[in-house]
Amino acid sequence: MTWFKRESKGIITTTEEKKETPDGIWNKCPNCKKPLHYTEQVENQYVCHYCGYHIRIGSKEYFSILFDDNQFTELAPNLQSGDPLHFEDTKKYTDRLKETISKTGLNDALRAAAGKIDGQDIVIACMDFNFIGGSMGSVVGEKISRSIDYCIEHKVPLVVISKSGGARMMEAAFSLMQMAKTSAKLALLAKAKIPYISLLTDPTTGGVTASYAMLGDINIAEPGSLIGFAGPRVIKETIKKDLPKGFQTAEFVQEHGFLDFIVDRREMKEKLSTFLKLMAG
Repeated sequence: MTWFKRESKGIITTTEEKKETPDGIWNKCPNCKKPLHYTEQVENQYVCHYCGYHIRIGSKEYFSILFDDNQFTELAPNLQSGDPLHFEDTKKYTDRLKETISKTGLNDALRAAAGKIDGQDIVIACMDFNFIGGSMGSVVGEKISRSIDYCIEHKVPLVVISKSGGARMMEAAFSLMQMAKTSAKLALLAKAKIPYISLLTDPTTGGVTASYAMLGDINIAEPGSLIGFAGPRVIKETIKKDLPKGFQTAEFVQEHGFLDFIVDRREMKEKLSTFLKLMAG
């Protein structure tokens, strides 16, 4: 039995003194698979320093990157979705909402806030993919609408950061109505001659792409972002043909005229500041 024991002194024979690495300290880049330390990710604004891959982040991270000193005032922070259709599939919609709110600490798939970028007043509405796939429900549409009202009242430019799987099926027609609602509100913003910049990140799909995400005075995207209406797999199965290389990437979309610029996240604040100054005249 001595074959299975360490007899030499000074050699640890148990794992009791071993320290486990805390969750979240090290992550693997989804693209190149190389290990990334959390501190390095924050310092590099969640862009892999090996391959340049833009890791998916949420409103908390975008606000810290873009707002001066991470100072902002959140708009309508307590809005939560109802269940007008009493939707129930594998579980009740109300139960799913409660679980997601508890897990993410978010009230819905979009947060909006007023602050400053390089001293310039701005409202940023940012989607969170972790909240039911960043799906667009009635609260998302309402928050964007209220953000636009705030911008018109205070003469402040608007930036919307899209990251979404599309409409929220649990709200059906109520979700689809947000496409028309937000588009109509953006028309009022344009009439008031207030700038609107749309930032598309990975992924931006479905009804979000078909409405406010593509209606910016300037449409920009992060490198490599998936941008489209239906997903590539669905399109391929529908048309029964192979898709072009790089189909629905930000680079492909820009090449075909649907994007104005592709901007690295590490340069995003500087570029937005420049755009705002130019658009303000």
